[in-house]
Amino acid sequence: MAMKRTTTAYVAMNPRRCMACWKCVEKCPKKVIGKTGFLGHRHVIFENADACIGCNKCIKTCLQGVFFKPDASVSCTMNMGMAFRIEQLLPLAFVASAVTGIGLHIAGHGTSHETWHNWGVAHVVASFIWLLSVMAHVRRHKHWYKTLVSKRVTCKRLITFFLSIAFLIVAVTGILLVAYVEGPGSSIGLWHYKLGILLWVLSLIHALYRK
Repeated sequence: MAMKRTTTAYVAMNPRRCMACWKCVEKCPKKVIGKTGFLGHRHVIFENADACIGCNKCIKTCLQGVFFKPDASVSCTMNMGMAFRIEQLLPLAFVASAVTGIGLHIAGHGTSHETWHNWGVAHVVASFIWLLSVMAHVRRHKHWYKTLVSKRVTCKRLITFFLSIAFLIVAVTGILLVAYVEGPGSSIGLWHYKLGILLWVLSLIHALYRK
């Protein structure tokens, strides 16, 4: 079994820029490029690096700059390490934010203010980490947003679009709750919770659509 690599004799890659469109996989005449990763970051990898013939079809096909000549003077080597590590927290932060959000909502119907407060602190911390990981994820996929109008509408693109809108609304209502609302039971808090459930569902569908 060939070892997975990020370089061949002719081409190097930065998988952190990959948007998992798989166009390069289809274009490669020697089946050098394969798929790897899970949910938070699916990306390409050289599965059969020794078979590369240097046709450069991968470089010409990819709009994200994933592939480049090893000797090219470009700044796409591996300078996004921190952002990539933050993005890898996305699945865990997503689950933590959802669990603490539900816990906070349930605690709001109880009688212990301390319990509600503790759930609130946990939810804010988890959601902040999720926000950072989503920002890193969106940054890597910024080309998708730039071409949103020019591309044809598909079910996958619609889900991603509505997911982005839902995330923005949930983030804004969450900030308003932290900044201006004291205690449980507010109307904006209820809307934040309901929209959070919608965001949770859209996020799961979005993850499942990543093949």
